[in-house]
Amino acid sequence: MREIHALDANIAPGEVITMREQVERTTASQRIAVTMLIVFGGLALALAAIGLYGVIAATVAQSTRQLALRIALGADASHVRRFVLTRALAMTAAGLATGLACAVATTRLMGYLLYQVSPLDPSTFAAAIAVVALAGLAACIAPVRRATRTDPIQALRG
Repeated sequence: MREIHALDANIAPGEVITMREQVERTTASQRIAVTMLIVFGGLALALAAIGLYGVIAATVAQSTRQLALRIALGADASHVRRFVLTRALAMTAAGLATGLACAVATTRLMGYLLYQVSPLDPSTFAAAIAVVALAGLAACIAPVRRATRTDPIQALRG
């Protein structure tokens, strides 16, 4: 303030803030929007993984007799694992394709939140696909274990 009055005594500055404070004030709405997107994206990923887990667990429970019959006829654990994972990964791939189409269609709406990144950046889309695929794979671990541990005698009796 003293420096401003020393230059011109008639100037009355309203508020003196640092450049960092000005930048933080200017970008606050973008930071809030990005934080909300991260939170909602994380929730969406968790819900997708939980949903896929539920569907795969129900599929394994419904096909217990079929899996038991396969095991009784000589299928080993790797065959059963492959059978269940094929179904799970097909569902994950269908969800990824749908999500990718929706993301490409709506990416222009969020372009203002991006800094030095294209809305259709291939590496970003590849990373998102990898994260969702890994979440889908993680959701399949327990149902696959349950399927490989099916006791054919108990399953075929019940």
